Amino acid sequence: MTGASKKFYQMSVEERLAWLSQQTGLSAEVLAPLAEGGGLHSDQADHMIENVVGLHSLPLGIAQNFIVNGREVLVPMTLEEPSVVAGASFMAKLARSSGGFFASSSDPLMIGQMQILDLADAPSARLRLLEAREQLLAEAAQVDPLLAQLGGGPREIEVRILEGPGLGTFLVLHLIYDVRDAMGANAVNTAMERLSPMVEKLTGGRVLLRILSNLADRRLARARMTVRLEELAFENYAAEEVRDGIIAAWAFAAADPYRAATHNKGIMNGVDAVVIATGNDWRAVEAGAHAYAARSGRYTSLSTWGQDAAGNLVGTLEMPMAVGTVGGATRVHPTAGAALKLMGVRSARELAEIIVSVGLAQNLAALRALATEGIQRGHMSLHARQVAIAAGAVGAQIETVAGRLVAEKVVRIDRAMDILKELNASETGRA
Repeated sequence: MTGASKKFYQMSVEERLAWLSQQTGLSAEVLAPLAEGGGLHSDQADHMIENVVGLHSLPLGIAQNFIVNGREVLVPMTLEEPSVVAGASFMAKLARSSGGFFASSSDPLMIGQMQILDLADAPSARLRLLEAREQLLAEAAQVDPLLAQLGGGPREIEVRILEGPGLGTFLVLHLIYDVRDAMGANAVNTAMERLSPMVEKLTGGRVLLRILSNLADRRLARARMTVRLEELAFENYAAEEVRDGIIAAWAFAAADPYRAATHNKGIMNGVDAVVIATGNDWRAVEAGAHAYAARSGRYTSLSTWGQDAAGNLVGTLEMPMAVGTVGGATRVHPTAGAALKLMGVRSARELAEIIVSVGLAQNLAALRALATEGIQRGHMSLHARQVAIAAGAVGAQIETVAGRLVAEKVVRIDRAMDILKELNASETGRA
């Protein structure tokens, strides 16, 4: 319960905002961007991208019950798909008796790539670059002295020889760069531009592409959770049946890329929703996640599920997580700033650990539904409301139409329109 008489989902939007302010100690002014009419304005948007003509809004919900590394966290999630926020919240609740989520992350190392063409002797050019490692790192360090003061900056140089269709042999230089609390694209791309003349002089070749890689496999976030066996039973489903069904559903994804794509999409339902809410680049995170899932040469599940010696359900998730708490939209977008404050995150690594925990929770929500009652039941009631609104229902009609759609197990707009006609005719007759 979140109040004397109402659960969080039963409150009005205004009541939820007031509750958040009370729970977090954040003022109404700080949380104002989350409210209707708050957040980004067209004049701000006009400076973010080109040809702005307006704004596109998405719902922002709060996932509850999360304990990440011993700390209670309220998690903002931005997306349009029904049942995701509720599903993640409920799975987080099931994990609480085992301590919640235990998460970790590696140093925020990003990879900049440089393509070097037209080489007379690629192996010798590669060695010349490696011999010049210290000079190259020193040159890259000049790009952002402030980042160096914060403990970041260039860390390593790697050089590979590749064969490309129509190109023959060429080199790829990797600059490994610690970006601290930034996502890092701007710092890395600028450093690669700065190194280009030196690389061309050292190799005698021609530098073409100079850009960050979104396969951020040096910047990983990991989370694990345990759900006690007795927590898994519900309705007519025995705990062992639910556990074994979840593990079997995961095994399907681990073995088959067609299933793995949808399985990982369920993970990203949770991940992307927090990434978007905090103003980070969800497309970069998506690209990195799916490339990482295929790193063995075969696309597979990002998560793992099994049982411990006591028979409890155990899940883990490891994936690249290139997110920041400084720079970009995280500072420009008012809602993103409010979301970060709501979570109380102090670093990009802490944010990454929360995000990967939400991804694991949402993965469990999907697997549990699939292995028991089916995915549609959880979606049904919320989706029915959307269908009712699309059919033209307003006010109290929305719940009435949605209720009948769910009861009939026919959630279609044509049926919603028929029910709405009946309601309107009935109301007209009473008038």
